[in-house]
Amino acid sequence: MTGPADLVLTNAEVHTLDSPAETHEALAVRDGEIVRLGDAYEVDFLVGAATDVLDCEGRVVLPGFVDAHTHLPMVGRRLVHADLSAADSPADATDLLRERAAETEDDAAVDGTAEWVQGFGYDESTWTDSRYLTRVDLDAVSETRPVVAFREDMHTAGLNSVALDRLAADMPTGDVRHEGGDPTGVVVEEAVDAVWEAVDPGVEETRELVRAARDFAHAHGVTGVHDMVRNSEAPRVYRELDAADELDLRVRINYWTDHLDSLVDLGARTNHGSEFVRVGGVKSFTDGSFGGRTAKLSEPYADAPAGGGAGDGDSDRTDADATGQWVVTPEALTEYVERADAAGLQFTAHAIGDEAIEAVLDAYAGVSAPAELRHRVEHAELLTDELVSRFAELGVVASVQPNFLKWARPGGLYDTRLGEDRARSTNRYRDLLDAGVRLAFGSDCMPLGPLFGVQQAVTAPADGQRLTVTEALRAYTSGAAYAGFDEDRLGTVRVGKRADLVVLEESPWTVAPDSIGDVEVTHTVVDGDVVFRRTDDA
Repeated sequence: MTGPADLVLTNAEVHTLDSPAETHEALAVRDGEIVRLGDAYEVDFLVGAATDVLDCEGRVVLPGFVDAHTHLPMVGRRLVHADLSAADSPADATDLLRERAAETEDDAAVDGTAEWVQGFGYDESTWTDSRYLTRVDLDAVSETRPVVAFREDMHTAGLNSVALDRLAADMPTGDVRHEGGDPTGVVVEEAVDAVWEAVDPGVEETRELVRAARDFAHAHGVTGVHDMVRNSEAPRVYRELDAADELDLRVRINYWTDHLDSLVDLGARTNHGSEFVRVGGVKSFTDGSFGGRTAKLSEPYADAPAGGGAGDGDSDRTDADATGQWVVTPEALTEYVERADAAGLQFTAHAIGDEAIEAVLDAYAGVSAPAELRHRVEHAELLTDELVSRFAELGVVASVQPNFLKWARPGGLYDTRLGEDRARSTNRYRDLLDAGVRLAFGSDCMPLGPLFGVQQAVTAPADGQRLTVTEALRAYTSGAAYAGFDEDRLGTVRVGKRADLVVLEESPWTVAPDSIGDVEVTHTVVDGDVVFRRTDDA
């Protein structure tokens, strides 16, 4: 006799996101697995005395969202420290940092690790006064405590004088911007790495950040993440929370190349791990970002002034800098790829500019079967027709961030940095999908919010960028699951798959396209447990 279900979702519009337009009225879950899918009458036979019955009141049920590229502790940092994403000017950002300084003044007096005043996520491209935060701005926050403001892309930061003086010996001179011979407080790439090291949270703080980020992810319908980890306590925290049955989020850990030797020595392989925490792949940079003008391009930046400098108080730069810079050289990247591939480890390479993307695909072409390990390019923002074709030929996964399309609007960051013609060749999701390339959507926590990303993809300004609602949702579910070797257990609503689900107040197919990001999540289910209920649905 078939036993009762642990959880039943009924009176719903369940979209499998597998067969086109296939919907059902109800589903049943037992031991974290979907065991029945059909009409409410049929599923009702599995309701027992202890079954949790969730009446969805006609709402939409989808597979849980998988964020294929994020930094979960960074999401937590924005929640705990100053969140600068809402700032609309340099003055607004410094006001938020002052508030954070006041909140932490007592802690800073007794705990040296709390001395830093930290802010995350500013985006100067949306400001009328479109410039980076500088030493002058941040000295106004504090002249006695070190202050840092990280740009949204995490490749650029602003420091006050105290922080600059403290870290000067640890930062490469070329990545510290100057004006008239004096440091502006703006630092990029390897200089930012020194700042990350200085503010690196310990185990207890990381646990606090992860818990805050986990709850935020649940509230946005995210049931799994591919976390990009470098010199962090996060892997330990994930495993400890998992062992204590407190994680409630599927995590694939993508380790930086700094850890490649350790992974090989330990015999770690992609997909090793538990139900909730698994080894993902090996992560590397190639270039930087468009925001910092460090993404590596084949042609100069449109807003690089004569003489090679790239503006924003970095007049010391050279002509070579007009096309961005290598963070990891193509030669070093190729070596990393060959070692990881030989060890059975998926490789996932950050590449934003077209020259950087070409270098990654060249490296993948040099190994025997890149499609078998599902090697990935993270971001892949500026693509040529030839690069799109090479993605398809090599079977490389495009792990991309649809929320970046917020910069593709007329007059946005892409127009400024690249010019209008090249801006329309960014984030070519339609062209990639039509070529047969696997798309995996993530957020890079800019911001973490799948429905916001879906909205950006559906309303993208160029034909080569734009997707349908179904295609965009699949990139955030089955596409992301494929990128993590999880298509057999996640990504669609099917009998036999794990019960990772999200319930939406409205249908993303019927609301206005520019309102998709405003659709509310009412419930999130992970492995058959309801981990989030909207307050009025509790």
